[in-house]
Amino acid sequence: MAEAQPQGTGKPAGGRSAQLAHTGLRHGWTTGACATAASTAAYTALLTGEFPDPVTITLPKGQTPSFALAVEELAPRRESAMAGVVKDAGDDPDVTHGALVRARVRALPAGSGVRFAAGPGVGTVTRPGLPLDVGEPAINPVPRQMMREHLARVAERYGGSGDVEVEVSVDHGEEIARSTWNPRLGILGGLSILGTTGIVVPYSCSAWIDSIRRGVDVARAAGRRHVAGCTGSTSEKVAVALHHLPEDALLDMGDFAGAVLKYIRRHPVDRLTICGGFAKLSKLAAGHLDLHSARSQVDKGFLAELARAGGAGEELAAAVATANTGLAALRLCEAADVPLGDLVAATARDEALTVLRGAPVSVDVICIDRAGMVVGRAEPRGPEGPGGAARVPAGGA
Repeated sequence: MAEAQPQGTGKPAGGRSAQLAHTGLRHGWTTGACATAASTAAYTALLTGEFPDPVTITLPKGQTPSFALAVEELAPRRESAMAGVVKDAGDDPDVTHGALVRARVRALPAGSGVRFAAGPGVGTVTRPGLPLDVGEPAINPVPRQMMREHLARVAERYGGSGDVEVEVSVDHGEEIARSTWNPRLGILGGLSILGTTGIVVPYSCSAWIDSIRRGVDVARAAGRRHVAGCTGSTSEKVAVALHHLPEDALLDMGDFAGAVLKYIRRHPVDRLTICGGFAKLSKLAAGHLDLHSARSQVDKGFLAELARAGGAGEELAAAVATANTGLAALRLCEAADVPLGDLVAATARDEALTVLRGAPVSVDVICIDRAGMVVGRAEPRGPEGPGGAARVPAGGA
C-alpha cells in the first residue's frame, strides 16, 4: 500500500450525509475521480502558477466533491505541473484505499489534444478484449472523458489551448496491482484508473462483476473456447488440474455465479466449467445466483430432498435436514454411499443452463471440499442435452 494515509480527501458540496444515512457506511472516490482532481489542479497550476487546494470536480451524475492535495510540484519555467490526491475508498475494502494518485500535466503543441500516459504504478494494456487498445495506458474511458472535460474547462477559464499530456501514476501501484485481476487480464506494470460514476459504494458488487465481464472478454479475444468460473483459489487449482486451462481462461467468480452466467449468456463460449465449494454450489443448485453467506444460506431441507432422490432413507434424509453444515450433510451421505455431491453438481449445472436460456454453452460442474478434494461432478451438458452446446442464431440467447 502507499505510505501516504487518508487525509480527508474532501466532501461533496451538500447532500452527502443524507445520502450515506441510508447505508450507515461512508462512500469513497474512485481512482478515476482522484486522477481527475489531480490533473485539474496540475493544469490550473501550469497555466496560473497556483494550485487550487482543495480542488473541486463534477462527477458524471452531478456530485461536486472537493479533494485536498497531498503533494504538488511546479517545474521551473512551468514545463510541467504535478498534483497528487490520496484515494479515500470510504468504508469499502478496496486495495487502493490510501494510495497516492498523481497526475503530471505537460503542454503539447497546438492541435495535439489531450494525450494520456502511464506513469509509475499505472498499467499498460497488453491483450485484446478490453475497452482500450493494446499498448494504451490502463486509464479507462470514463476517467479519460472526465479528465478531458475538466481540462477543457481549465483551459477556457485561464486561456490555455487544452493541448496537454496527462501522465497518471500511483505510488506503489505495481505492488498493489498484484492483488487485483490486472495481471490475468494482461494489464501489466500497475493498476487501472477506473470508475464510471466517480463514487465507490461500500461493499458494492459492481467492481467485482465488472472484472468478471472483462475476464470473459479477454478469454474470448484470446480465442478461449473453454473457461472456468471458480469460487476461489483452491477451486481454480482444481479446474486447472482437471482441464489444463490457461490463466486467461479462469474467471474469479467468487460469490457472483449469476454475473458469470448472465454475461456468458450474452457473450457465449463453447464450454463453461463451474468449480467451487460444495456448500456454495448447493446454493446455486437451489436457485441462488448470489452465493455470499450474507445473502443466501445452505438449504439443508433441499439437500435432504436431493438425498432422497439419490436413494437415502427417511432416517438419513432427516439427519441431512438437521445437519450443522452442508459439508456435514455431505459426509453423512458419503458414509451411506448416497452421491449427494454428484446430485448437487448435476442440479447446479441444470440451474446454470436455465439461467443461460438456451445460449450455445455446454456446462459442467465440479464440487470440492475445503481440502480441495473433488466430492461431486456433473458431466458437460448443453441446451440440447449431454455432450456439448448446440449453436443458436445470433441474438438467440
